[in-house]
Amino acid sequence: MSRVYNFCSGPAALPEAVLKKAQAEMLDWHGAGVSVMEMSHRSAEFMSILASAKARLSRLMNISDDYEILFVQGGASTLFAQIPANLVNGFDSACFLDTGAWSSKAINEAKRYTKINVVGSSKAQNYLTVPDFSTLALDESAAYLHLCPNETIGGLEFSDLPETNLPIVADLSSTILSRKIDVSKYGLIYAGAQKNVGPAGVVICIIRKDLLARSSDALPSIWNFANLAANDSMINTPPTFAIYLADLVFEWLEAQGGVEAVEKINIRKAQALYDFIDASDFYSNPVDPVYRSRMNVPFILADESLESLFLQESEAAGLRTLAGHRSVGGMRASIYNAMPMEGIEALIDFMRGFAERHGQ
Repeated sequence: MSRVYNFCSGPAALPEAVLKKAQAEMLDWHGAGVSVMEMSHRSAEFMSILASAKARLSRLMNISDDYEILFVQGGASTLFAQIPANLVNGFDSACFLDTGAWSSKAINEAKRYTKINVVGSSKAQNYLTVPDFSTLALDESAAYLHLCPNETIGGLEFSDLPETNLPIVADLSSTILSRKIDVSKYGLIYAGAQKNVGPAGVVICIIRKDLLARSSDALPSIWNFANLAANDSMINTPPTFAIYLADLVFEWLEAQGGVEAVEKINIRKAQALYDFIDASDFYSNPVDPVYRSRMNVPFILADESLESLFLQESEAAGLRTLAGHRSVGGMRASIYNAMPMEGIEALIDFMRGFAERHGQ
């Protein structure tokens, strides 16, 4: 067996150390005689895994007791609807910042539940930059402000937040645990696990406790944030193995030195790849340099007719899943926490060789 460098945007690469530990514990978790996939979600064994995952995440992100950590099913796309269903109760509208494909999807789902105020959009600029926050048309009487600080498809990322008294709701699916953030500035953070945390099937939801009071009893129990919090995310059977793997990833992150240490590595990885692209006449990146993503690096070949050949040769070289999203084309390297620097170096070496072989 030969492992490749997996640049998939999600489900994405997991740390090899995590996979090996899960493999070692697959048949018998800590002497229980069963796999985590086989044990009752209400057993003492699984409850210890759940408690460990929450405690490790709290330490990694410095989450205060003012917040609840939920493990929600359905993927982040479900949260596009679940969030307004819970948070607009008693409000006439919600505000949204539109910076790319995932922001737009969240807007379209929220329209089913409330009036939408798009406070700023970079659609006219093909989502290659971020609107000036000083120009945002914020309605401070709205339920919340939703934003997506990293647009996975477009490769656009921003770290600053608009000045507002509204609870900020953020889709951090692509950036959670990749950079240090101040959780206290957010009302609700949600993130699909399959990019930086674990396998598909669970969404991390970090919600300020005062916002739980907005959840209406008219909501289905499984969708009600207050009910989920009161039942420790176990109104029904949670995705137990996904939570277990998330806990292993959190443990791995702590062993790396925590989020601050990993962020420094992420900066070096992204900078190396962008520096190579910028110095090349064969490749280019269209995103405003101020807002380039550290996690998702799209790039374009000068000769688009070579894209299929690039993908064939890169796959043969052990560099997997470099095709850009079908909606934008080109190439994209997703370089989440689990991607080692060696993977970036291998990609750069391949790109350099490909350009030498096929450039004019």
